[in-house]
Amino acid sequence: MISFDCDYNNGAHPLVLENLVKNNNAKPTPYGFDAFSERAKARIREACGLPDAQIFFLTGGTQTNATTIDSMLYQYEGVICVNSGHINVHEAGAVEFTEHKIITLPEENGKMNAKTLDKYLDDFMHDGNNAHAVYPGLVYITFPTELGTLYTAKELTEIYTICQRYEIPLYIDGARLGYGLMADSCDMTLPFLARHCDVFYIGGTKVGALCGEAVVFTNRQAHKHFFSIQKQHGAVIAKGALIGLQFDALFTDKLYFKLARHGIEQAMKMKRIFQKKSCEFFVDSPTNQQFVILPNETVERLSESIEFTHWGKADLRRTICRFVTSWATTDDELAALEALL
Repeated sequence: MISFDCDYNNGAHPLVLENLVKNNNAKPTPYGFDAFSERAKARIREACGLPDAQIFFLTGGTQTNATTIDSMLYQYEGVICVNSGHINVHEAGAVEFTEHKIITLPEENGKMNAKTLDKYLDDFMHDGNNAHAVYPGLVYITFPTELGTLYTAKELTEIYTICQRYEIPLYIDGARLGYGLMADSCDMTLPFLARHCDVFYIGGTKVGALCGEAVVFTNRQAHKHFFSIQKQHGAVIAKGALIGLQFDALFTDKLYFKLARHGIEQAMKMKRIFQKKSCEFFVDSPTNQQFVILPNETVERLSESIEFTHWGKADLRRTICRFVTSWATTDDELAALEALL
């Protein structure tokens, strides 16, 4: 079977594995307090242009979101995201399991609209009964969005300006951050993004690592007991160097960005294949997730040879399908898809 199901079902890039094997007998300090992790953090700080950023390594995206969000909220606070936000639709209530409500706003092409956010916060702050409500304590967005779309630099600036006005931190879920930053239409850099939020994470799992995410606290200090909060969430790995070594490799010679760019180039080739076949797109995604509307009989036929996600029904006769490329997608796999179409 050829898999376009997701971008995390490959192993790891050879240079990542090489770094792990080369240092396999190093006996590093446990829990992430090792020289390899510190070197990786230094490389990430340099790439972000944030010499004072606080960085923590966790193993996966859901764990990272639940832990980070929990650390930033008081018990009576919730987190704002759009209806299709990843924490709202694809994490089995992990954030709400920490007893923090997810406050949803309508989306526009998968994105949060700054004016909608501003109106919600203004209405809340002027509500004389808001002391009885869940207080909005954090704004959450993803880059790219759940639909593979991107915020522009202007849109991100507008959202962050509103967050600053209301003194509410902005958190960016970067599970696919590399694929967003390396998209042709992206008009921002990693340092720009880092300066326009209070915390974000760099996803390694989907961009060349076996596992691992790097949480970067930018303008606000991390909770002074963030490590203990990690521990409570079961989010501290004893062999912390396992993640540090991977990010050390990914942020050497811009490997992370090269791998992400490959995924984008393959996605654009895939997009052209579907366009040549006159396929209808559910959304115009510039990133490595492509959403295509296919007749049910085509879906059934393709499913015999290709793994992809059945995203939902378009109507009774057609299905919305998600095809995902990654750092490991080959031209041969794309050629096989084209032949089967």
